[in-house]
Formats: sequence, C-alpha cells, structure tokens
Amino acid sequence: MIFALCLDNEGYEVSLELRKLYPMLPPEPNDPPGYIRIIDESGEDYLYTAEAFEVIELSPQLGQRIAATLK
Repeated sequence: MIFALCLDNEGYEVSLELRKLYPMLPPEPNDPPGYIRIIDESGEDYLYTAEAFEVIELSPQLGQRIAATLK
C-alpha cells in the first residue's frame, strides 16, 4: 500500500494536515503530470501537487494496519 506524507498544505489547510500520512490512489488516465491522487480529510480522493508530499511505500502488513485505522 502506498501512502504520501503531507509536507506542504498551504492553501489546503482544511483538507490536509501537515506531517500526516494519506492514502494514495493510482493515477487515473486523465490525471495531469505532477499531481497525485490523495484521499484527504473529506474522505474523498482529490488531485494535489506531488511537490507537497513525500511518497512512502510501506510493507503490505503495515499498510493494512494503517489503512484499518482510517476507516
């Protein structure tokens, strides 16, 4: 499972918390380059600039444990 660590939430303070791990979804065919799809605080997925995050790939076991806490 892939997560992204928020390093910059300027302009998205309500949707993103600094230093929080967010689930990252695979890109959709029409997603623009330089953006990643994040499930934010609303519980929906939105595109954010990749520069605002550090992508982190976790082991399947740890990813599942973290994902279980998000439900």
